[in-house]
Amino acid sequence: MNVLGIIASGVAALFITVALAKSARRVALRPHVPNEPGGRAPRAEVLRRTGGATAVLAVGTATGVALWLGAADDAAGSVGGLLAGAGIVAVLGLVHDLKPLWTALRLAVQTAAAILVVCLAGLPPAVGVLAALWIVLVTNAFALLDHADGLLTAVGLVTAAGLLACALVGGDPALALLPTTLVAGLAGFLLHTWHPARLRLGATGAQFTGFALAASGALILAAAPSGRAAWAALPALATVALADSALVLISRRRAARSPLRDTDDHIAHRLRRVRVTVPGAAVLTALWAAVPVATGTLVYAELLHPAFLLLPLAGTAAAVFALLRIPAYGSPRTAPPRTGSSRTASSGGAPSRTAAARRAQASGVGAAIPAAASAPGAKASAPGQGAPAARTAAGHPTVPPPPTGRPPAEAAAAAAERG
Repeated sequence: MNVLGIIASGVAALFITVALAKSARRVALRPHVPNEPGGRAPRAEVLRRTGGATAVLAVGTATGVALWLGAADDAAGSVGGLLAGAGIVAVLGLVHDLKPLWTALRLAVQTAAAILVVCLAGLPPAVGVLAALWIVLVTNAFALLDHADGLLTAVGLVTAAGLLACALVGGDPALALLPTTLVAGLAGFLLHTWHPARLRLGATGAQFTGFALAASGALILAAAPSGRAAWAALPALATVALADSALVLISRRRAARSPLRDTDDHIAHRLRRVRVTVPGAAVLTALWAAVPVATGTLVYAELLHPAFLLLPLAGTAAAVFALLRIPAYGSPRTAPPRTGSSRTASSGGAPSRTAAARRAQASGVGAAIPAAASAPGAKASAPGQGAPAARTAAGHPTVPPPPTGRPPAEAAAAAAERG
């Protein structure tokens, strides 16, 4: 193994990621094209959503060049299988970003990529089956962490650092090549995906990151010396990702929701409901991941007893239980009964004031007009009802004379003089 070559590949991955992400960010933030009111251009939105491809290209290029230069001669087949499987999953994620794919198809491709890694690593059949199942499970668990700005990048960075330490301490140090370039690539991409995110990992970067972490952990576990407690240490590196998946499955099971239908019930979503900011949720989750990662690394290095792994496991179980108590699904809104009072209240009381004004106006007009004399044979009005209009002998309604301002007696005398 060439240690200087691995270090150089990490530095190259960092600079390539920074350069590609900066170019992609400049294009994604470019003003929208003319004749398209509002928003950015469609190609800029697609580039922003698939920004994780820049980190994938940087990590893949740096790792491939290091393999070609002989930086991992001791385990070239294993590292080559890791890179090939992660590349297949990244292409799958890119297609899914552009056009969503069926879940069964994605699982089939991920399983095929995991089998490729296991076969090129030369693992025994029984160990290979368990390793393939572990890779598929942890890949999807890490991919589900991409539900908030900077969350998966921060957690992946912490986990990759733990895998790098485990690969350097024991097992096959040549397996440190991909974790090294992954740490550098995620570190260079973290600034662009931090809140507010200019670029996103998307399915491309999320599945590549999850697959690289899961496959590297499985191969480091298989290559560990028999005396080490690697069987207990390395699974602890995926504690937060598995806790998020368990949280989602239990919550949706309780709410009788489909486990495959994604909604706002992950770790960061529940932290946001208790007024934790988006950057704060990413920092808290990364610190949460750092505890089992550090404990697992120390156990793998035989500096701690494996019993110490029970502490982060118990803390994770308590955190999941506490997060389950935070409501994630709003109760369905029922429409209130459409009554007169509700309609009046919903409209701010304007209809009631209008109706009252109309009744007042009608009563005022009726009081201003003098009552006409009843025609012979006219019926008296019922109590509580307004006086009926006066009618002539032929049945036609009479029209009251215009008000003159004189008393009735003077008005009758004036009419008699005119007659």
